[in-house]
Amino acid sequence: MDKELIIRSSSDNVDFALLKDGKLIELQKDESSNNFSVGDVFIAKIRKAVPGLNAAFVNVGYEKDAFLHYHDLGPKLPSLLKFTKRVSTGKLKDFSLKNFPFEKDIDKGGKINDVLKSNQSLLVQIVKEPISTKGPRISSELSIAGRYIVLVPFSDRISISQKIESKDEKERLKRLVKSITPQGFGVIVRTVAEGKKVAELDKDLQNLLGRWTAMCKKLHKAHHPSKVLGELNKASSLLRDIFNDTFTSIHVDDEELYIQIKDYVQKIAPKKESIVKLYQSNIPVFEKFGIERQIKTSFGKTVSMAKGAYLVIEHTEALHVVDVNSGNRSNKAKSQEDTALEVNLIAATEIARQLRLRDMGGIIVVDFIDMTKAENRKTLYNHLREEMKDDRAKHKILPPSKFGLVQITRQRVRPEMNIKTREENPDAIINGQEVEAPIGIVQKITQDLEQLIKKDYKKMTLNTHPFIAAFITKGFPSIRSKWFFEHKKWVKVLPRDAYTYLEYHFFDKDGNQIK
Repeated sequence: MDKELIIRSSSDNVDFALLKDGKLIELQKDESSNNFSVGDVFIAKIRKAVPGLNAAFVNVGYEKDAFLHYHDLGPKLPSLLKFTKRVSTGKLKDFSLKNFPFEKDIDKGGKINDVLKSNQSLLVQIVKEPISTKGPRISSELSIAGRYIVLVPFSDRISISQKIESKDEKERLKRLVKSITPQGFGVIVRTVAEGKKVAELDKDLQNLLGRWTAMCKKLHKAHHPSKVLGELNKASSLLRDIFNDTFTSIHVDDEELYIQIKDYVQKIAPKKESIVKLYQSNIPVFEKFGIERQIKTSFGKTVSMAKGAYLVIEHTEALHVVDVNSGNRSNKAKSQEDTALEVNLIAATEIARQLRLRDMGGIIVVDFIDMTKAENRKTLYNHLREEMKDDRAKHKILPPSKFGLVQITRQRVRPEMNIKTREENPDAIINGQEVEAPIGIVQKITQDLEQLIKKDYKKMTLNTHPFIAAFITKGFPSIRSKWFFEHKKWVKVLPRDAYTYLEYHFFDKDGNQIK
């Protein structure tokens, strides 16, 4: 399994595309205008506590107040409030927490107006970016993420990632981390720390303590509200969370960003520094690696899959609905049940990819093709869980219901990736009409062609709209040339002025239309 990270930079944003064996599985955007990223820490003011919601609205500088629920306060809130007040007024110059006396923990089932008051200063962290009409979701239980560990101020807990399965390794890591963690801080050990030596863990810890100290120094003169600790830039935070030995290359088209990423990779994985490459070509980097084409064909309402099957993805305010269709496929399966299982397994793989690609969150309901055998339903359920194993967002998958529906909940911390894949209709007399992008239509034509070649038609002619005909035949190598190299059959393409933009038909050697 090869993983590649392709980074495209422009004046106002940076796009990150993660490829797995050449297939796009994750797409993220770092916009320079986004000042409220997950992980950012703000010094903020409590606007008002709302007892009915057991929550408070907090001014963090966004147009809508941030939402802080009682359960997101953290048990050490009184200690944090006391520390913030003393540091902000300049009375406390030691930020180590070693000699800082902790206050009594708040009651788990307490009330918001017993612990917070209007106009109170508080350190808060963004846990969910502003989405739609809602302001950011925040927490006052702070954490600073590193490569191997996460530092948690005002805590004494040492936690080990559940994904580390070896009991001995968990004990080893717990023992090592306990020996280097300063008083007043807790630590969460990340999965990538497995097998690492104490020197690597300590280096990461000291870096996080340095960031904590730098943040505290800002508090004395900080305006309310203002950001006092920013997440790493998107490239570094993405690499921190996903980088591993399976990465084979990182291509960057901007020299300044290339130097930053090369330096960061040199710090976290010196042996892999050589895989970071500066992309220099007249062809845009996303086109060179086939990402633009994959974006156009992956973000529409209908998503094509192998063997003629396809998904229909609908979005509502409350949830996402995915319908699985077998399409006009033909296969050699022995029965309808075998066909259903085959299509469902292909769909499960694509659905896992779509959730990551679009960053879909909340409730997702999938209507798979009905299967009568319990063992097939179990096979599908296990396959979907396996495919979603690499998904970094927290998620839960329920077994198929009596109606064959699979329900998934997936953590949503930032707005869903939504890319326009339709274009203005060149045939439209009235402006405003939109049709599918040419690459999407060509993909459908290619799939139909593959089905017809299996039926052993000797000669075929494709009649289509002049725009689409030109799209297929022009350039080198053209799409038609690729068809020939792959299938060893030459397809004659005839432009038809009378056809609408989406219309196309195949004809056999006798001029009869192939249905």
